[in-house]
Amino acid sequence: MRIGELSVRTGVSVRLLRYYEEQGLLDSRRTPGGHRSYDADAPTAVRGIRLLLDAGLPTRVIREVLPCVENDGTTVGDCMADRLRGRLCELDARMTELAEKRASLVSLLDS
Repeated sequence: MRIGELSVRTGVSVRLLRYYEEQGLLDSRRTPGGHRSYDADAPTAVRGIRLLLDAGLPTRVIREVLPCVENDGTTVGDCMADRLRGRLCELDARMTELAEKRASLVSLLDS
């Protein structure tokens, strides 16, 4: 399928699809006329990319996790569970740090 059709089927802009390809998240071939052509499973890959982006993962991590996306791009399999748990711990630590900084700022404003 061509990029316009993939965009319509996934609701993701052509510009973002090109970005995903540039980041190594999505593969395409070029037709003799130079147009991008995607495999039939590309919509599943795009759903997986969106799922992982919505979870706050950077594209460098998504490249690692994407092969483990299952169930038509809606869940991540066990093969990356440890990696995602590590990311979750990082987020928890950042949230704790932000809460502490917020409390300090509130204290300064209350003084």
